[in-house]
This record gives sequence, C-alpha cells and structure tokens, in this order.
Amino acid sequence: MKILITGGAGFIGSNFIRYLLSKYPNYHVVNLDKLTYAGNLDNLSDIEDHANYEFVRGDVCDSDLVNRMVGDGIDTIVHFAAESHVDRSIDDPAVFVKTNVLGTQVLLESAVKFKVKRFLQVSTDEVYGSLGKEGSFKETYPLLPNSPYSASKASADLLARSYFETFGLPVIITRSTNNYGPYQFPEKLIPLFITNALFDQELPVYGDGLYVRDWIHVEDHCRALDLILHQGKVGETYNVAGGDEKTNLDITHLILKKLKKPESLIRHVKDRPAHDRRYSLDCSKIKAELDWKPDIALEEGISGTVEWYVANQTWWQKIKSGEYLKYYEKHYLRRESYRG
Repeated sequence: MKILITGGAGFIGSNFIRYLLSKYPNYHVVNLDKLTYAGNLDNLSDIEDHANYEFVRGDVCDSDLVNRMVGDGIDTIVHFAAESHVDRSIDDPAVFVKTNVLGTQVLLESAVKFKVKRFLQVSTDEVYGSLGKEGSFKETYPLLPNSPYSASKASADLLARSYFETFGLPVIITRSTNNYGPYQFPEKLIPLFITNALFDQELPVYGDGLYVRDWIHVEDHCRALDLILHQGKVGETYNVAGGDEKTNLDITHLILKKLKKPESLIRHVKDRPAHDRRYSLDCSKIKAELDWKPDIALEEGISGTVEWYVANQTWWQKIKSGEYLKYYEKHYLRRESYRG
C-alpha cells in the first residue's frame, strides 16, 4: 500500500506515520507537509531515512503538486493537514478557510481523478459545537461549529461526505476529542502548561477554567485510525474519544501535581470569544463495529507525557525560542520539491 499522509509533520500525523511504519513494514508512506509553524520534521527524525518513508514539502492547496503526487501510485490518503489552533482562527480566519476547506477540496478532487481506494478525513469533535452538562454527541448529530476553526473543519467534513455521495469516492470521516502525548506543539494546553511549569512560569487558564474536554492519548487515537482505515465502512463517520472528561483546571492541577509545582502558578486570564463549554463524544459505534477502546487512562497518559517533555527539552525549547524556524530553512531546502 502506498499512503499519502497530509500534515504528517504535525503532532498526530507524525505519531501516525511512526505507528504505520512500525506495524506495516511493507507500506510506503509519503508525507506532504507545508512546514508552517506547527509542522516539525524533528518529530520524525528517527525515521527520516526509513526506506519506505518519503517527505515532500508542499501545500495541500497546490493542485498541480497534489495531482503529481496522487497520480504517482497513491492508493490511500489520510488527511491530517489543517490549521488547528482556535485562537489563531479568531485572529485570521481566512488562513483556516483556505487550508482546511480549499485544501481538502483539492485533495478530494485528485482522489477522484486518480481513483484512490480510501480517503480518511481526520476531523474534530469541535464541529458539533458546545454541549450541556449531560449527554454526548453521536455521529448523526447536526454540526454546529462556533469558531472559524471548527467551521472550517465542518466544511471540510461536508465536502468529504459530498464526494462520497456524488462521485462515489470511498471516504470515511473520523472525529476525535482532545489529543495529548509526545511531540504536541507547545501552544496547546497540556504541553504549554508542562513546559511553563518546569521553569516556574505562569499557567494561563481561560476564564473560570471549568471548560470540559474529553482527553485521548495520541497512541489510542492512532490505533483507532488504523482500525478505521482498514476495517471501517466507507461513507461512515466514527467518533473517537478517550472517555476521560476533565475540566481545564483538573488537567492543570494534575500537571502541577506530577511536576511537584505550586498551584500559585495558575493565572486566570480573559476568556476567548465563543468558548465551547463542553465536548463529549459517544463512541459506541467504533466500539461495537470495530471492537476498539482506549487503553491508556488519563492519569497514566499524563504521567508519561510529563516524563517525555522533561526528557526532551531540546525538542520543545527550540520551538518556544523560535530557533527551529531558522533551522527549517537550512535543513529542509533539499526536500522542497517532489521527487516522484
């Protein structure tokens, strides 16, 4: 199998590439990533010379490049590439619409043209909008996104669905809850708070800190994606969640406890606009159809994640200092053009 992974230099994408190459030694993986601020090839330094791995620096919105790549024997596309930070989407929505909507359409069009056998659209629970204190979103619930980011992802999901219905493209959509684990860009809550706390810097908590999220370790998410990719039913959507709902304050306290740091580091800051109060996904479908369930409990996963960031300070310090951006241009120029 020859798989195109978009956004494979990002957090979840890089973990999934490593997972695939480890489990399926005969698969060939091509990683297409624009290397924006959150794309980091250091995430894949351990497999960059793998015989079945290739990196291409490029934009999913570049239809000529995408067509050359997909036309070169790609039979499966796993689409991670997206602008994903809600705060950034409030500051500059246009970037999110271009990458997340237009980029998805370019990939879908190419997948139809070259008769791709499977297209996995990796999405988010945020497309469902906010939830009250009770209940969980099922795959059949309406999409009610509240931020430019989640609206762009919902749009991409609807485009993917339309290409299944209209053109018969074998699309599957996945929607997961908040991921955490190794290699997550340190502007996200868990790595930001770990790396700040290590140096006794303040932990900025939005509003009252009582926003509820369901957390899933990235390794559990990768296992779910693997099952869905190989055994999922085309045209369907699958929710993927860890089953560990916690408030942002709960997560903050857990991190401080693991690092033996004082709660005085917590600083409540002005809330962001349209901040969804709670996300919760009903995962009965993937559990019943594919016999999947998460293996890593939240406290165990947080402990391992804290240990990883403590042991890999060079990785995230380059990011937080901005040094890695200069390093990119020097180190990756030789990989800018497609070799296929």
